Amino acid sequence: MIVVNFSHPLSDAQRQDIESLTGQTIEHLFDVPCQMDHEAPFAPQIRDLVDGLPISASQWQSDPVLVNLPGLHIAAALVVAELHGRMGHFPSCVRLRPVAGSVPTRYEVAELINLEAVRQESRTKRFSGGPGK
Repeated sequence: MIVVNFSHPLSDAQRQDIESLTGQTIEHLFDVPCQMDHEAPFAPQIRDLVDGLPISASQWQSDPVLVNLPGLHIAAALVVAELHGRMGHFPSCVRLRPVAGSVPTRYEVAELINLEAVRQESRTKRFSGGPGK
């Protein structure tokens, strides 16, 4: 599995949790520092970050990829859009949470979210006349 990390470095415990939750080994972990220049357009900056990864077009489309999104919301949205274009589907993402009562604050893997599955499920609401009709 390929893990692309646009946030703080993942700890050994977080990597082990990811492997345990996926049942897969992390073959490649790419840490991508995501410091945005607020004076320049964001979309090209995200595209350049993703272009800089040593992942081929065929790997994006065929290998299992898990993403730890950047904390800045608009950068995260652009990463999702960029990866969807390359992968042909939404990526799965890591959600971290603070460990209750930890001093100093530590973060653990809370869940892995399959954005493509969320999209597919939400499509059933498109024509069903569900809430917000």
